[in-house]
Amino acid sequence: MGSVLVGGAVRDAFLDRLSDAPDLDLVVPDNALKSTRQLAQKLGGACVVLDEQRDMGRLVLGGWTIDLARQEGKTLEDDLNRRDYRLNAIALSFDGTPRLLDPTGGLEDLQDARVVAVNEANLQADPLRLLRGLRLIAELNMRLDAQTLKMLQRNRSLLPRAAPERIQAELLRLVAAPAADRAMATLLELELLKPWTRQSSATGDQQPLGAAKTSELLTDSERQQALPLARLTRLLPDTGLKELRFSRRQLQRCERLRYWIQRSTASGGCPCPDALTEPERLRLHMDLEQDLPALILTWPAALQQSWLERWRDPQDPLFHPRPPLNGTDLQETLQISPGPTLGALIQHLSLERAYGRVSTREQALNAARSWLFHQEVQTDPDGSCD
Repeated sequence: MGSVLVGGAVRDAFLDRLSDAPDLDLVVPDNALKSTRQLAQKLGGACVVLDEQRDMGRLVLGGWTIDLARQEGKTLEDDLNRRDYRLNAIALSFDGTPRLLDPTGGLEDLQDARVVAVNEANLQADPLRLLRGLRLIAELNMRLDAQTLKMLQRNRSLLPRAAPERIQAELLRLVAAPAADRAMATLLELELLKPWTRQSSATGDQQPLGAAKTSELLTDSERQQALPLARLTRLLPDTGLKELRFSRRQLQRCERLRYWIQRSTASGGCPCPDALTEPERLRLHMDLEQDLPALILTWPAALQQSWLERWRDPQDPLFHPRPPLNGTDLQETLQISPGPTLGALIQHLSLERAYGRVSTREQALNAARSWLFHQEVQTDPDGSCD
């Protein structure tokens, strides 16, 4: 049907970084949506309408995602010249003998490991492309062309025109990429996210992560969990995360990490977690049980090893706090009604277990009875304090 493969799949094939089921982008002469629906019906996949006006559809088939778009312009070369960056403007034609089309010089950019804009007007036509350039250097570990960098700087005020959800998606990919820290340095230098960081010092006051050093103590899976969260928390304040419509879960993780970065840092600017009180330490580990490495990344190396070793031990009662008895057990054994008193008791028992003062069921019940007795002594029958 005169289709050509364009964009990321062609680029990644040359870089030897194709996944087992890469996302494919096809350009067809016309009737892209119609073709998508026909293929979905014939192959048993699903058709997703991406843009009816621009005639763009997505075929979801098994683990594959295939986007079909109508050719922009009279020729395929016109279409490729309307794209964002030259390394994304390479096409593989399937008409007759397969052949490559590279009207902008993308193959040379791949060889030189650089990201170059096709032209400035293309960036202005879709301002999300400003952010995409930085995401590409983060994912591909390339450098940004000097003239392209100037284009990003000149047009940075246009980024708010892009939909918040699209900006969010680019940022999530950027912070998880191999060269994210270098891309983030350029991102902060350009102040590309300034509309979402106004009147906030949350990003500028934090020390760089220095991921090459601070993450060497982490395993691969720990890095994949900790680094994106630490980077995102550094990039955007809570208000910016909300404006860009990050999920409630993502917002909560960043809020908690930001709070404990600030709380665990002494007034002199040095992290001093040992200065926290027992209840504060318990709350820290309850808040960041899964995300503690992201906090540790912000500390000097001398503090990291011992905390990581304890966090890796699932039986450590402080780093993985649990109440020694659950609410149901306490209600049935001690005849306590659900309510604030039960919640406070569970918190107290969790603290006692975290610091090794109780370990067995009997010890926990004795500690619970003692705590309840003291609560009764401190309160008279009218509910007022003695």
